[in-house]
Amino acid sequence: MTDFSAPRHEAPVKTIAFVQYPGLTPLDIVGPLQVFSELSHLVPGYDTVVVGERIEPMATDTPLSLIPSHTFETMPDPYALIVPGGTAATLAAMADEKLLDRLRTAAARSEIVGSVCTGSLLLAAAGLLEGRRANSHWMYRNLLAKFGAIPVAERWVRDDNVITAAGVSAGIDLALHLVDELAGHDIARKVQLFIEYDPKPPFGPIDWEAANPGQYAPQGQKRLRQALADHPALLERLAD
Repeated sequence: MTDFSAPRHEAPVKTIAFVQYPGLTPLDIVGPLQVFSELSHLVPGYDTVVVGERIEPMATDTPLSLIPSHTFETMPDPYALIVPGGTAATLAAMADEKLLDRLRTAAARSEIVGSVCTGSLLLAAAGLLEGRRANSHWMYRNLLAKFGAIPVAERWVRDDNVITAAGVSAGIDLALHLVDELAGHDIARKVQLFIEYDPKPPFGPIDWEAANPGQYAPQGQKRLRQALADHPALLERLAD
């Protein structure tokens, strides 16, 4: 006979935690955040949070500011930790030992560790990508090797429990792939439908042969020198 008075043991909530820091690129975080928010609406047992040092407005590299939902101290144990990227602010954050230590601690509690765009540089600087295949924005992908990672030019790259996306919009692809892993193909397709993700770029697909990182190297090195001007040791390590 079934004992309906017996307490039910619900499965623990799987938390998808996005890391926020000043100066990041909004689409790096908002794109995949929207994907996982849709997952939370469709499938019980998932929650999405944004984690920062303080719960207060933080500037981005656009006129838009964002506010985290949690601090690192109040963040639930994350099932997945996702680190977005940016430009100058992200390059400078490679020298932010407090943030890097936050990433190491949170990653140790996570089943999946991921990044979007140059967020992988922060994972690499934290020592979390050594010996792993990883990707970043194409302008800065080569810097991953300086930290012992293996740069790979793919839309997203999975190496064991670490998954890294290419630049900016690739975070949506990474998130949809993870939804497929977590909840199945049908749910992933529903999420894709609900956010109407059906990209048809007005200027056609990117011509990767024409997008030669070498021609943009001086601009990238200038940003790097400016961002790490107060950190000569790290700058020397990363300079070509």
